[in-house]
Amino acid sequence: MSDLVTTQAARPACGMAKPLTIQMQAQDNVVIVANDGGLPPGTLLPGGPVLLERVPQAHKVALVDIPAGAPVVRYGVPIGYALKDIPAGSWVHERLLEMPDARGLDDLPRATARATRLPPLEGYTFEGYRNTDGSVGTRNILAITQTVQCVAGVTDFAVQRIKAELLPRFPNVDDVVALEHAYGCGVAIDAPDAAVPIRTLRNISLNPNFGGEVMVVSLGCEKLQPERLLPPGSFTIVDERQVAGVPAAPDVVCLQDSAHVGFMSMVESIMRQAETHLQRLNARRRETVPASELVVGVQCGGSDAFSGATANPAVGFCTDLLVRAGASVMFSEVTEVRDGIAQLTARATTPAVADAMIREMAWYDAYLSRGGVDRSANTTPGNKSGGLSNIVEKAMGSIVKSGSAAISNVLAPGDKLRTKGLTYAATPASDFICGTLQLAAGMNLHVFTTGRGTPYGLAAVPVIKVATRTDLARRWHDLMDVNAGTIADGDATIEEVGWELFSLMLDVASGRKKTWAEHWKLHNALVLFNPAPVT
Repeated sequence: MSDLVTTQAARPACGMAKPLTIQMQAQDNVVIVANDGGLPPGTLLPGGPVLLERVPQAHKVALVDIPAGAPVVRYGVPIGYALKDIPAGSWVHERLLEMPDARGLDDLPRATARATRLPPLEGYTFEGYRNTDGSVGTRNILAITQTVQCVAGVTDFAVQRIKAELLPRFPNVDDVVALEHAYGCGVAIDAPDAAVPIRTLRNISLNPNFGGEVMVVSLGCEKLQPERLLPPGSFTIVDERQVAGVPAAPDVVCLQDSAHVGFMSMVESIMRQAETHLQRLNARRRETVPASELVVGVQCGGSDAFSGATANPAVGFCTDLLVRAGASVMFSEVTEVRDGIAQLTARATTPAVADAMIREMAWYDAYLSRGGVDRSANTTPGNKSGGLSNIVEKAMGSIVKSGSAAISNVLAPGDKLRTKGLTYAATPASDFICGTLQLAAGMNLHVFTTGRGTPYGLAAVPVIKVATRTDLARRWHDLMDVNAGTIADGDATIEEVGWELFSLMLDVASGRKKTWAEHWKLHNALVLFNPAPVT
C-alpha cells in the first residue's frame, strides 16, 4: 500500500513553509495540501502550478486546467465533474463539482480480482480471556442487558452502587456496564425489520468481553420479553444449570415483580444478582492466546481528506497483517463504501460472497429511498471543511481501511461473526450505530480513525484512536493513541505506522496498555439500528 501516497516538496519562498502535497495516484489531476494552515496564493507547488488562491489544509488543488464537464480525478477515479472551467492552481471544492451517479448493482465484477497472497504472520500473541464458546475477550466486564429503555434509570443507579460498593472486592473484573438502549416497547416488534435491533441486542449481550455472564433487567410489561431477546439455548454458560443438563436461560431481574416493594428493593435485587456474576468473572485469568483470536472492527469518523491518505491506509496495512495472522477484521459503513462497490465485489473470494455484498447494498439503497434521501446525505459539514467534496471522494478514502486481502464473508446488520479473515459487516455509517453493530458481531478490539477529531469511545471494548494529521494529534495529545499524520509529514511510511498500530493492538488487547478513551472513561451510548416502524 506504500504506493498509494506520494508527498512532495518544492523550494519555498522566503519566510514560507515548505509546500507539501499528497497525490494518491499518478493519473490524479488534483493533489491535497498537507501544510498546517494551508498555503497562500503565489506558492509554487512541487512539480506543479502556482497557487491562484489560498487553499486550506487537506483541500484539493488542480494540477492542470480542468475544462467544464471534465472529470476531477482523485484515487485514480472521477470524484466529480467540473461545473465550470477550473484553471491549474485553483482550489477545487464541492461547489465546483457535480457528483457522479451511483454505480449500478447490475453487471458488477464478482470475485475477479486476484488477491495478493501474503505469507502467514506467525508467532504473535496477546494475553486474553478464553470463553466457553471458543471466543476470547480482551477485557473482563460484567454487562447488564436491558430489555427496554424504561428500566435504564434504575439500572444506572444500581450500576453506580455496584461500582462503588462491590467492584473494589473483585480486582480481576475490569468494569460493570449497563447495555442501555432506546428499544423494547412502542415499536412494531413483529415487523420483518424488527429482527435487526432484536438480534443486535442479543448478540451484544454475548460479546466476548462479557465472559458469558448473561444478566438481564426487565420491566415486565414490555414488548421485548426476556425469553424473546435471549431464548433458552441461544447462549452457553458454565454453572450448575449446564451441569444438570438444563438449557441455559438468562438471569432476569423483573422490576414489576410483586416481591419488589419500593425503589431500593429493585436496586438491591440487581446488586445481589450482579455479585454472583462478579464472583465468577473474578475467578478468570488472562492466558496467552494467538493473535488469530483478535476480532477487530475498523471504522472512521470525523473524516477529512487526509483520512484516505494517512490513517486509513495505515489501518489497511494493519488489516493485512491481522488477516495474515489469522485474525478476524470487519470493515463497514454502507454509504461510505457504496461508490466503490465494484472494487469490493471484485475482491470477494467467491461469487456468493460478492452476491451477498450486492444484496446488502440493494437493501440499503431501498432503505434510503423509503426515507426520501440518497447516499449524498452522508457527507457532513465537517467532512467538507476537511477537504472532502462529496461521498464519492469520502468512499474512496474509506475503503482503504480494508487493506488488500480478499473479502471472505458478509454480515447483515446485527449478525454475529463466525469466521476468520476479512469481513464486510453491513452497517449504517453513523459512528454510534456502526460501533454498536460491530459489537454485536463480536469484536473485542476497535480501531477508529479521525481527521476532524472526535472523542468517541465504547464501554464494552477498547477503542484505539488514530489521528490523520499531526496538528490534531498535537492538540488532542491525550485523546489520540496513534498519529498517522507523520505519513503526510514525511517522517514515517504507511508500513511503519501500520506496524506501530499492530503492536499497540497486542498491548491493548493484553491489558498492558489502556487507550485514552479507556483512561478518561469516554463512552458513547449504544444506538440500535431499527429500520422497522415505531408505533
